[in-house]
Amino acid sequence: MAIEERTKPELMRQALEGMQAGSNISQLAKELGVSRRTLYRWKDKQLGRKRKGRKLVSRETKLEAEIQRLKQSLANRTWEVDFFKGALQKVEARRRNSGNSGARAFTTKSGE
Repeated sequence: MAIEERTKPELMRQALEGMQAGSNISQLAKELGVSRRTLYRWKDKQLGRKRKGRKLVSRETKLEAEIQRLKQSLANRTWEVDFFKGALQKVEARRRNSGNSGARAFTTKSGE
């Protein structure tokens, strides 16, 4: 089958098989009629990696960054919950100490 007659998925499959088999990349690119860069792009795509400028960003790297972001968000929310629990405990303690029945919210007196 001539190169022109092959579909892109067929070319990609052949390229990836050749790369996995350890073929010479330059020779493989020449045989398939594509550039070396194209071969590496196809390989990156198959592995779920993306390039950001010249830097290769793998799927795992993205997921690790997302996990770190979520951990930080969870830590912030935990801190907020602890802060508000402490504040609520202080308000409840003031109510108990002031003898209020709890029917009205605690407020400071204004100029009366």
